Amino acid sequence: MFRKILAISLAVTIMHSNFTLANSLNNKEKRMTRTDICKENYKTLFKGEALNTEVDDPEMLAILQKYIFGEIFTVGELDIKTREMITVTSLAVQQTLPQLKAHINAALNTGVTPIELREAIYQCAPFIGFPKTLNALGVLNEVFKERGIQTPLKSTATTNENNRYEKGLEIQKPLYGDEIKESMKGLPDNMGEEVARFLTEVNFGDFYTREGLDIKTRELLVISILVTTNNTATLKSHIKGNLKAGNSKETITAAIIQCLPYVGFPNTLNALRTMKEILNEQ
Repeated sequence: MFRKILAISLAVTIMHSNFTLANSLNNKEKRMTRTDICKENYKTLFKGEALNTEVDDPEMLAILQKYIFGEIFTVGELDIKTREMITVTSLAVQQTLPQLKAHINAALNTGVTPIELREAIYQCAPFIGFPKTLNALGVLNEVFKERGIQTPLKSTATTNENNRYEKGLEIQKPLYGDEIKESMKGLPDNMGEEVARFLTEVNFGDFYTREGLDIKTRELLVISILVTTNNTATLKSHIKGNLKAGNSKETITAAIIQCLPYVGFPNTLNALRTMKEILNEQ
């Protein structure tokens, strides 16, 4: 009986301690201002001090940094690594190369691996074309060289000329069915069928099958691409694909909002309206 009482007492003590610790952490977060949060995140990302007044435009810098790193970074449950991969993807799509370079460095500082970064940029190609993707890869490889990361990185390809269609279809079919194939019917000389095949082989066969990023992460980064390009029709399809891939509605919404300071309110609000349409359909 004594041992039983002692065990119950110990369990209550541990629960109380955990509750006290959780409350303490929550209270600390509540006490932190957006300036405090900004400074913490900035130091993690860029290994420096935020809100530097010794620059040409300190007021713009203060607005930007407190808004992005003190507020946007607190919306949703995305970890800092995912936030940076979303940001890198958006900046690659926009071709804002100086900012892309800064955030590639920030992503590496948060623990994103070189291969994860390479894969995030590689998979932009089917959505924005190869020239812009090559520009972004040029910046990525420049950062790698500056940080002593040897290139080329190891190959993560998993398909060959004989199976890229089948392997791509294995990923595409459960997420998107035959929607592209059906939508391309009726074009002259059945050229729409060729385009549908290209999509399966290239987007899903050449890129989605690669190691380095799982399908959930790839789909979430595509959200960033489509918010940035303001392609709401394709975004609608990929929100549904994200849900099927296992990303929650909260995660997708947070990913859209993470793009906000980089693409502006119009694109982001359009994306959030599209998100609401999907949720209302379910």
